[in-house]
Amino acid sequence: MDLRFTPDEAAFRDEVRAFIRDNLPADIRERMRLGYGPRKEDTVRWQRILNKRGWAAISWPEEHGGPGWTAIQKMIFLEENQVAPAPELSSFNITMLGPVLIQFGTDEQKKRFLPRAANLDDWWCQGFSEPGAGSDLASLKTAAKRDGDHYVVNGQKIWTSTAHHADWCFLLVRTNPNAAKRQEGISFLLVDMKTPGITVRPIISIDGSHHLNEVFFDDVRVPVENRVYEENKGWDVAKFLLGNERTGIARLGKSKERVRSAKEMARSVREGGKPLIEDAAFRQRIAQLEVDMKALEITQYRVVSAYDKQRDGRPDPLSSVLKVKGTELLQSTTELAMDVGGPMSMPIWAEELAALSNEPDVGPEWATQATGSYLFLRAASIYGGTNEIQKNILTKAVLRL
Repeated sequence: MDLRFTPDEAAFRDEVRAFIRDNLPADIRERMRLGYGPRKEDTVRWQRILNKRGWAAISWPEEHGGPGWTAIQKMIFLEENQVAPAPELSSFNITMLGPVLIQFGTDEQKKRFLPRAANLDDWWCQGFSEPGAGSDLASLKTAAKRDGDHYVVNGQKIWTSTAHHADWCFLLVRTNPNAAKRQEGISFLLVDMKTPGITVRPIISIDGSHHLNEVFFDDVRVPVENRVYEENKGWDVAKFLLGNERTGIARLGKSKERVRSAKEMARSVREGGKPLIEDAAFRQRIAQLEVDMKALEITQYRVVSAYDKQRDGRPDPLSSVLKVKGTELLQSTTELAMDVGGPMSMPIWAEELAALSNEPDVGPEWATQATGSYLFLRAASIYGGTNEIQKNILTKAVLRL
């Protein structure tokens, strides 16, 4: 396989890079350069800039508002956006819900939800995991009983990212508790988060951020017209969605950006009387990460190129490789950035000192934020399908089990 970009692909990369350079708001760029995660308003603002250019719905065909890019072009865009660094597109809106509605939705659902999802007029969240139903998602218990033109939903979801921001939720529910196979009794619903009976409770993660939530459904009435695909066939929809989710989950551009940033900061941090960037062990660590990132990059383009030629919309099991290795690199690169800061990388100390005295923060902003990213990304090997489960998928794919 020729691993070089074609002239058109190289020109496309230059076009994307120039657009981000010229249009990403300076205040957002600076916050993210220092290691802060994007705020909701940052993500909305940037996605609307991209949508005006026709670049928000990257996973969608042109007839539904997408740019009609190849899989290679999508990967180029994602990497350049992450390396900038810029806020990432809402994966719930663009990578998950959009392709699901295009594949399984009614014409009315596509017309109603797709334009608003692309422009982030609606913020979506994902109601999949439950207490006791994470990796074994088919064991979910949240129930939806038919009552005329509505389903009545009762149950609990957990680890629901950004539910406190969300206008809508795409939700997996059990509509047939007596199905012979658990997967056959599940349906896929679209739920307005303003519906009476929904309670969102925050889960504060180890980095101190509020990103995750518990969501409770108590006699929540959902119109039947908001069901996607057939009743009790929601597992087919979920498998399709998860395949799309994992295709872009490597987030290689983010790992590249963190290594680049760590190298830059290591020039100003001194170790043993000289800049850390001159330390042989540190340089070896950087080199190994860069080799690993290059290997993943080659694998990523190989997988997405094969997917693009397949044209049948089915996810490649080898996308699990991208998930496993990509999240391992995300964790390794955040650990690198935190280690560069050393004792300065103490965000909790810094916040407490700022609140209790007039003393300055223990370390620079990039160092304290590096620890927050390190702590948050301990979950990277869990979300989107745990890495252990992905290895099982790969085993079956390779051995044809």
